[in-house]
Parts: sequence; structure tokens; C-alpha cells
Amino acid sequence: MDDKVNYLLRLGDNTLVLSQQLSQLCGKGPAMEEDMALTNVALDLLGQTRLWFAYAAEIEGAGRDEDQIAFLRDAQDFKNCLLLEQPNGNYAVTMVRQFFFDSWHYFLLQGLSKSSDARIVEVAEKSLKEVTYHLRRSGDLIVRLGDGTADSHAKTQAAVNALWAYTGEMFRYDALDLAMVDAGVAPAAEGLRQQWLEHVAEIFAEATLSMPAPDAWMQKGGKQGVHTEHLGFILAEMQFLQRAYPGSEW
Repeated sequence: MDDKVNYLLRLGDNTLVLSQQLSQLCGKGPAMEEDMALTNVALDLLGQTRLWFAYAAEIEGAGRDEDQIAFLRDAQDFKNCLLLEQPNGNYAVTMVRQFFFDSWHYFLLQGLSKSSDARIVEVAEKSLKEVTYHLRRSGDLIVRLGDGTADSHAKTQAAVNALWAYTGEMFRYDALDLAMVDAGVAPAAEGLRQQWLEHVAEIFAEATLSMPAPDAWMQKGGKQGVHTEHLGFILAEMQFLQRAYPGSEW
């Protein structure tokens, strides 16, 4: 399969899996405003997924559409980062996961808006408008949770400590990523990591949270299709209708 197709699928898998995770929280937010905000973020990410998958299908030329890519692949065919399939947990876990992803996603889209591929630039620029809000919101909530009550601080710090090992994979480039960098399609990992670390450190300082060591041991494998057990449960729910009733249309 074309390298660019695989890269687009990675981008779409990240947003799709996180969108599905957030959609599970619809009606369960800690406040009405938060419930609506989570649902809107999920919808934004789903819309971005469709744009990435539609372009991948177009380049691939195999007759697949975005629905078939989303609903008819098995877990090993998904190449999302492991961070995004971690359980929602309590609200601190949900928001720390979101903040880690939003920070990376924002700087990645900034880089992709300078891509050599005009279609990727178009999608990145459109998505960046949404993700700018996502990052501002999740960063604000991390500050409110971290610098809130003793209980909220403890839960947020615990979430940071538990999820930190899943952040390194976003910057661990393999041959596919490097090929995209060489082609001018994607930004280099070094610049992204530095921007991410600086932004996370800034928010954590305001939130009175301790930042784990950047060089700590990190999990890996999701980008190569090696996943945790959580992804299977996510896909079972997400893909059930299409698997049970093939060819169903919404």
C-alpha cells in the first residue's frame, strides 16, 4: 500500500478512536456544559477522520470509502497511538489523555499545514481551527483540576503518571514517518516533541502538577498495529452494526 495512504490512515485512526472514546461519555459529563463540550469534540474528531479516510481511499483507488475503512478493518489493521485507546477512567484521566493528544495534535496540524501535499494542507488548516479550541479547553481544565481541591489534584497527578508512558509513541518515528518527512509531507519529530514538551511544562506549572521525566521509558506498538486489549472492545462496539448488517447506510 502507498506510504501516503498508510500515513493518512494513521492520522484518521487516531482521531477515530479518540472520537469513539469520547462519544461513550455522552450523557455522563460532570456538568451539562462539559457533556456538550465532550460531544462536540468527538464530532469534530469524527469529521476530521472522514476527511483523512476519504483522501486515503481516493489515493488507494481500491473502491473503499471512509465507512468501509472505519468499520471493516480488524484491530491489527488500526495504527492509532496506544494513548488513545486507554480507558476513559475518571474525569481527570479523560482530560489528561485529551490534553496530551490535543497538544501533539495542534503542533502536528501546524506542521501539516506546510505540507507539500495541497490536500493535506487543506484538511490540516480546517482541522486546526477546531483543534485550537480543543487545546485551549483541555489545557484550561488541566489547570482547574490540578490547582483545584486536594482530591482533584491527586487524581490529576495520578492520571499524568499513569498516561505519561504512552506519550512517547507520538514522537517515535518509524520508516513510514521518516519517508513522509523526507517527502515534505509531514513535520519532523524533533521540532514537534520540543514544542509539545514546552507547552505541557507551561500548563503543568500553572496547574501545580509534577511533570514526569521526558526521557522516561515509553510504550510503543500502536503505530505498527500492536495494541492493548482495550482496542478490541472499542472496535466491537463501534463496528457492530456494519458487521451485523453488511452494507448498511446511515
